[in-house]
Amino acid sequence: EDAVGWLWCDDASARTPAVSERCKRAAVDMVDVLLGAAGRPGSRARVDVAAEAKVPMISVAASAKIVEPVDDKRRWVFKTPQNDALMAGALADAMAKSKVKTLGFIGFADAYGDGWLDVMQKAAKAKGIEIVSIEKYSRTDTSVTGQVLKLIGAKPDAILIAGAGTPSALPQKELKARNYGGTIYQTHGAANNDVLRVCGKDCDGMYLPAGPLLVAAQLPDSNPVKKSALAYVETYEKANGAGSTNTFGGHMWDAGQLVVAALPAALKTGAKPGTPEFRAAMRDALENVKDLAASQGVFNMSPTDHAGFDERSRVIVKVEGGKWVYQPGL
Repeated sequence: EDAVGWLWCDDASARTPAVSERCKRAAVDMVDVLLGAAGRPGSRARVDVAAEAKVPMISVAASAKIVEPVDDKRRWVFKTPQNDALMAGALADAMAKSKVKTLGFIGFADAYGDGWLDVMQKAAKAKGIEIVSIEKYSRTDTSVTGQVLKLIGAKPDAILIAGAGTPSALPQKELKARNYGGTIYQTHGAANNDVLRVCGKDCDGMYLPAGPLLVAAQLPDSNPVKKSALAYVETYEKANGAGSTNTFGGHMWDAGQLVVAALPAALKTGAKPGTPEFRAAMRDALENVKDLAASQGVFNMSPTDHAGFDERSRVIVKVEGGKWVYQPGL
């Protein structure tokens, strides 16, 4: 730790490198690895920054497009959150096991919702599930009554809400208020205690895919992620208080674990930190990280996969009595 320095750069969620020139200069002049950003637009904008500076970047945003395909630019970029397609596959599996045949969809009217609609359409089709109604809403909307009435009118067996953070509670509450009788699913963007706080009892009964971290203590001891996930929980709650664990913070923790895992291999090359040669060595080392159990899954990076997660990075959970409950059968 004594040999590692940190440079913190707050870009205020800037969506283009031009708005974040200060971060760009830092990348070029001062650092060997970039961590962040947490948002899709910010991360995708920084792909160009990382490639130009030839400095490895580890994003903590979910979009697969940040790292796919691994071309001349994206060869410098890695990420820690699960790909949406991986989570959509878990949802489709759970829906099929619950005999869902028709699905309604309501998602953000932005890249998050559009991305989820794309992967869910593919995952649902593979399981013989028909999407019968598609609606969208803004993150800042205060009502989705019109969209919900259209969804209910289509009479789907289940409805997926593709939102993130507390705005994902709005359709959930409206569906409950309208006495929708089918199953309600959410994405892993809703795997946040603030969502439960805002949603209250209306969240009871909803299902979503999540990283194992969300229910780490409930996992069987045989789960390869349990030990590393609990290590993060212990460290986070020691600093922030009991029950404060934030799963999104786990993605940044995992980025740090990737750096720690890659450092010995990069140093072994003899390259000196702070040089282009060391940055290249770190990129190569990150690409060769194998069997690294972190808080959200097990990383196996490769020249064609800079996300590195498989099915061990996802579980299905249900909200019961305002708590996240692991569903081992789904």
